Amino acid sequence: MTQIPTITEARRVASDRLETRVLFAGPEDGVPVIFVHGNLSAATWWEETMLRLPEGYRAIAPDLRAYGEADPAAKVDATRGMRDFSDDLAALMDALGVTAAHMVGHSLGGAVLWQMLADHPGRVLSLTQVCPGAPQGFGGCKLDGTPCFPDNAGSGGGAVNPDLIALMKAQDRGDETPNHMRNVLNAFVWKPPFVPERIEDILTSALAQHVGEADYPGDMVTSDNWPGVAPGKLGPINALAPIHQADPMGFTKSGATVPILWLRGADDQVVADGSLFDLGTLGSVGAVPGWPGAEVFPPQPMIAQTEAALAAYEAGGGRVERVVLADCGHSPYLEQPAAFDAAFHDFLASM
Repeated sequence: MTQIPTITEARRVASDRLETRVLFAGPEDGVPVIFVHGNLSAATWWEETMLRLPEGYRAIAPDLRAYGEADPAAKVDATRGMRDFSDDLAALMDALGVTAAHMVGHSLGGAVLWQMLADHPGRVLSLTQVCPGAPQGFGGCKLDGTPCFPDNAGSGGGAVNPDLIALMKAQDRGDETPNHMRNVLNAFVWKPPFVPERIEDILTSALAQHVGEADYPGDMVTSDNWPGVAPGKLGPINALAPIHQADPMGFTKSGATVPILWLRGADDQVVADGSLFDLGTLGSVGAVPGWPGAEVFPPQPMIAQTEAALAAYEAGGGRVERVVLADCGHSPYLEQPAAFDAAFHDFLASM
C-alpha cells in the first residue's frame, strides 16, 4: 500500500507560462486533485485540506500568478478576465503530466475555475466550488452581469481600501486598526470568533500577495461615474471586474457536464448578495458617500448570479450539488473541516 506523507511537499515548477511554488501531498500515482486558492491567499491555505484527502488521491496546490511565491515578473493581463489564471493551470498540468483532474476553488480560485471549465472542459473531472466568485465577476454589476456604468466604475483596483494596501506594503502584521490584514481576515474571511490555529502562517501567505499598480490592487482610471474610479488593465482585482468577463456563462456552453459541488458558508460576508466588499452594498448603507441609488448601482446579487448560472448548467445536463454550512463564513474548509470533508469526500466518491 502506498504510504501517504503527513506533510505537504513544496517544489518550484516551471511551465510554458509561469514558474511558481506548488504544494503536493498523497501518492504520486494517485488521482489528481488541484486546489486553487483565493485572493489575499496562497497554496498554504489548503495544506490541511490536502492532507485530509482520502487514500488514493494526489493533491496539487499552486501559488497563482501575482500571489505567494509565483514569479514576480509574471503579471496578470486583466483584460483577459480569469484567462491568465486558467491558462496557467492548464500549462501547469502539462508540465506535471496531468491530463485531467478534480478541481477545487476558493473565492477568486472559484472564479478561475468557471473559466477553466469554459476553456479547458476536457481537463476537468469535477469542480468543487467553495464560496466562489460569481461567474459574472465582482463589483458594480446587475443580476445579468451588465456593469452599472459602461466603464464599470466601482469595481476593480480602485475599489480596494488604500489603507490596507499601505499596510500590506509595509508587511505590517499588527492589529491596531480595522484595516490591518490580521483584522480583515479575522473580521470577514472567517466568522468570528473563529481564528485558525495556523493564523501566523496564513497571515504570512496573505501578506505575500504581490503589491503594486501591476499587481494588487492593480491600476485604475478616473471616472465621471460614482465613485470616481474604474478598473484598469493589470492585476487580479481588475481581472475580476465584470467588464473583463467576456462570456460569464461560457462554462454552461462548453459542452461540459462534469459534476459541480457548490459549498458555501451561510454567513459569508465576502461573496454574498450583500457583500461588505461590494461598493453597491457599502453605498446603500451610507459607508461610501454619493451612492446613486439601487436603480443605478444596486448591491451585486452574487449568490443569485451563481445560482442562475448553475441552473443553466443543470438545464444543459450538468449535475450540481449545493451545500450551505450554518454558522460559517467565507472559509468553510478552515472553519468547519469535518463538515467540509464530509461533503467534499462524499462528492469525490460519487464519481
